[in-house]
Amino acid sequence: MSASPQPFADLAAYEEIIDVRSPAEFAEDHIPGAINCPVLDDAQRAEVGTIYKQVSPFEAKKIGAALVAENIARHLRERFLDQPKDWKPLIYCWRGGNRSGSMTTIFRAIGWKAVQLDGGYKTWRNHVVAQLEQLPQRFSFNVICGATGSAKTRILQAIADLGEQVLDLETLASHKGSVLGILPGQPQPRQKRFETTLLQALERFDPARPVWVEAESRKIGQLHLPEALIQRIRGGACFNVEATLAARVAFLLTDYDYFLQLPDLLGERLEVLRSMHSRETMQRWQTLIAAAHWPALVRELLELHYDPLYSRSQDRNFAGFGAPASFPADDLSPAGISALAARIVYSRTAQIA
Repeated sequence: MSASPQPFADLAAYEEIIDVRSPAEFAEDHIPGAINCPVLDDAQRAEVGTIYKQVSPFEAKKIGAALVAENIARHLRERFLDQPKDWKPLIYCWRGGNRSGSMTTIFRAIGWKAVQLDGGYKTWRNHVVAQLEQLPQRFSFNVICGATGSAKTRILQAIADLGEQVLDLETLASHKGSVLGILPGQPQPRQKRFETTLLQALERFDPARPVWVEAESRKIGQLHLPEALIQRIRGGACFNVEATLAARVAFLLTDYDYFLQLPDLLGERLEVLRSMHSRETMQRWQTLIAAAHWPALVRELLELHYDPLYSRSQDRNFAGFGAPASFPADDLSPAGISALAARIVYSRTAQIA
């Protein structure tokens, strides 16, 4: 049985990366590009575990071996019979133990150059954690700041269209970052999966060029940002978007238009703020939702909730906010955002020159 001495140095050297863990384990996180060929599905894994605890390890191993053999045979028939003799897959399970070992043994007996990942997924997870502690230190960050509704994420995306390096954390997290940031029908990834995709994004960047990012708190929805990344971003150069209240209201009515079709969900999400605002204020907001008075509701949410929070957080959290480059904006339409992004990028280029 063969193990890779430098398992993540060149994953492209393998024709296939095969994760033999259960579907639930795979969904939580997996090595990028891996396919899931479970040797025990979720129900079978639970069954074997129960027998192990309630009957005996010996009985569990017998049942487990039979199930593993059946599942490997099925994967062979359905997915791998057409592979040539020099096919070289990388196979892994949770710790590089029996599950991946069984498939690797069979594949190598057939004649394929199968490699079992030493340490399994745990090796990958340790790699991700270590890299997310080290890699952020290699980059300098340009931070787009601005009050809620300033179209920061859209500005970032427009900056990316100009060829700049952009780390779009909210898109990676499937969340817009506030109490109303959920995306209906689009759940957030699990924490481990988020960190894997974050590492993939960082690995694509050139350290010789700045990375543009949005000012974020330590959490985006339910997901935590790595501490090393947060600290590095908070030491970055700030570019503050000073959009008018009218422009921000108009932008939010477009960017969160799905809430206008789901007023009950909006009302439910706002209940999270009950401990922060008076009963009268909360009732007024629910009345505005019932009457579909959207511009008035958005304006009040900005003036009474989001703007005070923003003013308290920026000076405390971002070293570069003491004297940021400022960019007034009264148009946050798609065309206005593109023009604003160009102004911001040009100002940075002019500073360097």
